[in-house]
Amino acid sequence: MKHAGHFLVYILLRVLVSIIQAFSMETCHGIVRLLAYVLCDVVKFRAKTIDENLRIALPAATAQERHKIARRMWRHLLLMVIEIIHAPRKIHDTNWRKYVEVKGRREIVTGMLLPRPKIVVTAHFGNFEIAGYLTGVLGFKAHTVARRIENPFIDAYMNRFREAKGQYILPKHGSAPQAGIVLATGGMLVLLGDQNAGVRGVWVDFMGRPSSCHKALALFTLVSKAPMIAVYCKRTSGPMHFELGLAGYMDPNVPAPELAGVKPLTQWYNHALEQVIRKDMHQYWWVHRKWREEPKKKKEAAAGPSAGVKAAA
Repeated sequence: MKHAGHFLVYILLRVLVSIIQAFSMETCHGIVRLLAYVLCDVVKFRAKTIDENLRIALPAATAQERHKIARRMWRHLLLMVIEIIHAPRKIHDTNWRKYVEVKGRREIVTGMLLPRPKIVVTAHFGNFEIAGYLTGVLGFKAHTVARRIENPFIDAYMNRFREAKGQYILPKHGSAPQAGIVLATGGMLVLLGDQNAGVRGVWVDFMGRPSSCHKALALFTLVSKAPMIAVYCKRTSGPMHFELGLAGYMDPNVPAPELAGVKPLTQWYNHALEQVIRKDMHQYWWVHRKWREEPKKKKEAAAGPSAGVKAAA
């Protein structure tokens, strides 16, 4: 029964995709503005989470300013979906310059062409799905770690888009051996660096508050001696117009004692990505709970002496 339900949802999705592909980007953009208003001001979907996140990131912002960013974020997220649907029909290896401007081209290309393993880290910012698609369009073969979608039909459909130009998808859970092989053979591994890692993660500052991050990104870099390339792909002048740029570059073979460890390296790429995000706050995914738990030491301190008394008892 569940299998049939997944298939029905998949069919409905394909119908919706066909309808969206039949409309121009201009028409889609107008519909997106209306839907963003409905989600933000009428339904108020995840409004509490969004506002809490923006309070942390922008403590000096007024309620009106936070609301404006929230509405623009919904426009961005909906437009991101439209762009993903239209991209295979519009962006090709012969015309990509019409849609994409590459900033820091020399550094990005040089880093990705190194005959060594490479770690590319990005965030839930801009249109990161288009960034993966563009990597293949530009001729770079990459293995991207991504969470599986619960619906297997939609997961397979989404992966066909992601892998259409040479990007390969590794599941987030259980793919460590495959990732190790990619790096051991001099390949390029792409990961999202802003996903919450829970209490077992490494705690670093992000937007002025401690945030839990996965240790794997830094460990992959330090163990394999792979350069870490922090990149972004944000929308610029309008729908289907992007800036693909370099947020930071770190090579373990170049002496940098201040980054010789999991925590300092994790802090480095978080800071690099934060600087880019702060320039276009509405293009970040404020819908997800970036800050969830508190660091263990902070919790213990908050518990106070009474915690020790209870433990002794």
